[in-house]
Amino acid sequence: MQVEQSIEDDRIPTAVDGAALLSRGRRTRQALLDAAEQVFAEYGWEAASIVKITERAKVSQGTFYRYFVSKQAIFDELVDDLNRRVRRAMAEGAARGRTRTEIERHGFEAFFRFTAEHPALYRVIRQAEFASPRALHRHYERIADGYSQALAQSMEAGEIARGDPEVLAYALMGIGELIGMRWILWNEAAAVPPEVIEEMMSFIRRGLGATS
Repeated sequence: MQVEQSIEDDRIPTAVDGAALLSRGRRTRQALLDAAEQVFAEYGWEAASIVKITERAKVSQGTFYRYFVSKQAIFDELVDDLNRRVRRAMAEGAARGRTRTEIERHGFEAFFRFTAEHPALYRVIRQAEFASPRALHRHYERIADGYSQALAQSMEAGEIARGDPEVLAYALMGIGELIGMRWILWNEAAAVPPEVIEEMMSFIRRGLGATS
């Protein structure tokens, strides 16, 4: 699994009034996002509340409204924040590979490590299906865009068989998501078993027609 190597924030974080945030403000804002990650994962969209988030972050409700206008706003930003972090993790992992097969393996392994460290990724993204469809679509599209570009480049280089890069990107993303769900999330495990990785990579090599 590979995404673009350079992951840039879509915008510079600001306060609700548009004011630039100093280092302390950025830390407070991130603390609220970290708390929201835990609260939405634990309670779900309906039961999660601003009160629970501020209590977990150990800040006042007044402080919350300096950075986010509503529960919906912090949820949408949380989806984007998780997306940036998982894409960065996958890009850094994939960068260790030299061949297409190595790139796929290292990218997937990085995704699985992130999943083990942030199980809320699955729970939050699934909640987004009904709580924020736009954020859900944005999450998958940002991953698929970079992945499709990388696959197209490998096709041009003759490393894999030619095909539709977007279709292949979504198919490979589906493999990673379901393998991670089955062997990490359901088992509360820290890693996907080596034999599962080998079977998965064997399937991917065949599917891509990888030459190396």
